[in-house]
Amino acid sequence: MSRLVEPSPKFLPHEWRHGNNVQYRNAESERARSERLTAESERLIEQCEKATKRMQDEASKRLEQRIHDIKYWKLELDRKLDEVVRETENLITCKIRVQRALESCSEPLRVTFQCLIEREKRMGIDLVHDEVEQELMKEREVIEGVASLLQRTLEQTNEQIRLNRSAKFYLEKDLQDKFKAEKIDDFCAILTSTYPNTEGAAGGSADSLAGNLVTPDEWETFSDINILKAEKERTNSVTLRSLVENLLQQTATDMSTQHESTGASLDMNVQTIKTAKATLEDHLSKVLAELASQERNMEALRVAIADKEGPLRVAQTRLSARSLRPNVELCHDSAQSQLLREVQELTHQISSLREALGEAEIELRALARRQLALEEEIQSKGHALYIDEVICIQLRQPIAIHNF
Repeated sequence: MSRLVEPSPKFLPHEWRHGNNVQYRNAESERARSERLTAESERLIEQCEKATKRMQDEASKRLEQRIHDIKYWKLELDRKLDEVVRETENLITCKIRVQRALESCSEPLRVTFQCLIEREKRMGIDLVHDEVEQELMKEREVIEGVASLLQRTLEQTNEQIRLNRSAKFYLEKDLQDKFKAEKIDDFCAILTSTYPNTEGAAGGSADSLAGNLVTPDEWETFSDINILKAEKERTNSVTLRSLVENLLQQTATDMSTQHESTGASLDMNVQTIKTAKATLEDHLSKVLAELASQERNMEALRVAIADKEGPLRVAQTRLSARSLRPNVELCHDSAQSQLLREVQELTHQISSLREALGEAEIELRALARRQLALEEEIQSKGHALYIDEVICIQLRQPIAIHNF
């Protein structure tokens, strides 16, 4: 038992000093490592703080830019929406005018049919397909054509109103989304690290949102497409309104012109029964006078052609003579150019005069044919005075064509 419990060995003094030195060096090494770690930690903390601030500043800047972009597109969408709404209201007003114009066609058409029916009651030689009947048939065609055109225009207007409202719907939907996005980004822009309740929302990680995000180009393109579609429909609507304005004016003008033409034809027909021969003879005398005038015109053209042929021969002879100049003297000088221009101009003038002479001859033959037609017409007899003057004119008097 005395062997098992032996006293601890004793160290020598140099070993004691060596042990202390080891402890000193280890302590110094640990302290140095700790100081380096502390300094590195302080540097890392400062670096992270700067990076965090820089990222937050950049995020705030990007949010402000995003809000600015949203406001810009909101203004664009709102402006386009206002234009589409105003244009749709204008188009609806235009549609009402088309409806009223279409309704106004019924009474003139009924009167025209009644006049045609009444004139079928003429007897014997008076039952003739005369100018009045032609005008009445033309009037019927004009009114039916106008009614058909107005009906198609009304259908086009209804369709354009539908398209305008569709464009308005998409603009409003886009505006609503922009308004919500602006509110969210405004909220995000004022958030700070000290703001209460800033715990990350569930599902707010980048990975969870990646499948639902669109690119900035896609975002701009979406609103741009909505604006372009709305502008296209607004432009189409403006174009359609312009066409409708012109159509309403033109159809009213056509109907009014034809109504006046038919009325004038009726009045003239009544007067023709009483003064047919004198009127036709007056026209015949005018045609004969025009025939004489056209003959004088033709003679003047022939004289003008003859007057130009002499100078043309002179110019051609000069050119022919100057072509005999020897050697280097045969140059294209100013005199040669002038002669060439003179020949060209005289040739063109003679050609124009001959063309005018040909047209005058055609017109002379047309006047001659008209002379024969008038001479035959002078031999014709009257029409049914009572039907035209009493029935038809009185039926047509209440009719008034309005420009809606």
